[in-house]
Order: sequence, then structure tokens, then C-alpha cells
Amino acid sequence: MTVWEATILGVIQGLTEFLPISSTAHLLVARQLLGHEHPEDAFTVVIQLGTLVAVFAYFWQDVVKLAKGLFADLRARHIGSTPDARMGWLIVLGTVPVVLVGFFFKNWLKATFFNPTSIAIVAIVFALLMGAAEWWAVRRAQRGLAPREEADITWLDALWVGSFQALALMPGGSRSGTTITAGLFVGLGRPAAARFSFLLSLPAILGAGLKEMFDERDRLFASGDQIAALGVGLVVSAVVGYLSIAFLLNFLKRYSTAVFIVYRLLLGVTILGLLAIGVLK
Repeated sequence: MTVWEATILGVIQGLTEFLPISSTAHLLVARQLLGHEHPEDAFTVVIQLGTLVAVFAYFWQDVVKLAKGLFADLRARHIGSTPDARMGWLIVLGTVPVVLVGFFFKNWLKATFFNPTSIAIVAIVFALLMGAAEWWAVRRAQRGLAPREEADITWLDALWVGSFQALALMPGGSRSGTTITAGLFVGLGRPAAARFSFLLSLPAILGAGLKEMFDERDRLFASGDQIAALGVGLVVSAVVGYLSIAFLLNFLKRYSTAVFIVYRLLLGVTILGLLAIGVLK
């Protein structure tokens, strides 16, 4: 992989990790178009560590508070002693489903869903689910129900949103897309759903990225060119990811996710079209 290809993939990763349109789907399709023989290899997962840096940078104050709250609870042997500690434990609970699914079904997921046909179908299905969640949010507003805030998230809500995050292990699902969808279904406001989505992504991306980097270290660090390409991809995805977070949080304060729903539907149809004419295989 060249540095220029890594730069392109870093931009794609940074843009699509936090916008609810699936980074893995875009990376897999882009890498196939670039002629990469194995677009599903470790680079596609490890480059997510760049966007993890973006989350830490954007929410560093929140992360410090959550970490302090968790350690204070551990020392006191008491769960949820403060709002920050409670949110930290909610993130821990919400991470459990993706850890279990990733551990037990990683190979099956790669064999079944890491191909353009599955990506297209998953993108369309989850676009329709996001549309249903937006419809539900409108119905709640019509009934006079105010959007729920982060402080209103319950243990069951965290498990529900975390279960949707596990579904995003299917390329085309989108980690932010599935978790924001789940948040809307339980009545969270769009900004609150997005913030919880981003914080919930921290342990999942960190764990998956580091494990993949360790498992495939011989390939990833096989040469100086490979190391340079990975480094460039990580840096570019971190910078673009930071900007994407800021954009989406501001966007969802004023607008719905309708534009992303339409985009995901078009993405799925376009991939199927490219398959039909032989551009993708």
C-alpha cells in the first residue's frame, strides 16, 4: 500500500467512522476499487485507532471524569456513586455485547459479511431501521414527550444501545448509525444519542484495533513502507475524525438523520449496481 492510498483511506475512515454511514463498508469498497487483493485485512480495522484518538481528543474532559468516577467506585466498592461514575459503568455495560459477539463470531462475520453484496444489503436494512427510529422520534414529539438526555440513560438503555453496536460488526451497519438508531428508539434526543454513541465507541474500537494489530503484527510491520502507510492512515483519520465529530454533533442539534438515511440507501443501491456491471466482485 502506498502513502497516497493510505491518505485516501485515512480521509475515508475519518469521515465515515462517526457519520452514520459505515466506515468499514466504505473502506472495503474503496480498497477493492484501489485493487487491494485483501481489503478485509488488518489495516481496515487498525486504522480505526486513528479515529479513536479523535474521540479522546474531542471528549478528553469527559473521559477523564469517567475514568476518575470508575476508579473512585472501585476503591469504594460501590457502583454509580456519582453521575460520572454511573455513566462510566453504563459504557462498560454497553460494551459487553460487542465484546461477546466479536470474540465468538469474528471469523463467521468476516466470512459472511465482508463482501460487497452483504455490505449493500446491510446498508439498506439499517437505513430503513434509522428511518423507523426517526419516525418514532417524531411520534414522541407529537405526543408532547420531550427528548431524553444523557442523564436519563438507564442500565437497560445502555444494554440496548450496546446490542445495536454489536450489529455494526457487519460492514454497512455503521457503529454510530446503529447506536444512534438505538438511542432514538428509547427516546434519546439526537445530540444525546450521538454523544453516548461516541463515548461507547472508545473501548470497542480500542480493543478491536489493538487485538487486530497484535494478531497481524507481522504483516502490518513487514516493511518500512507498510509502517509509513499505516502511520499516515492513522494520523489522517484522527484529524478528519475530529472534524467529523464536531460537524455531526452540531448538525444533529438542528437536523434529523434523514440525509444519512438517503445516502445509505443510495450507497447500497450503488454497490449493487457496481456489482451488476462487474466493477466490484
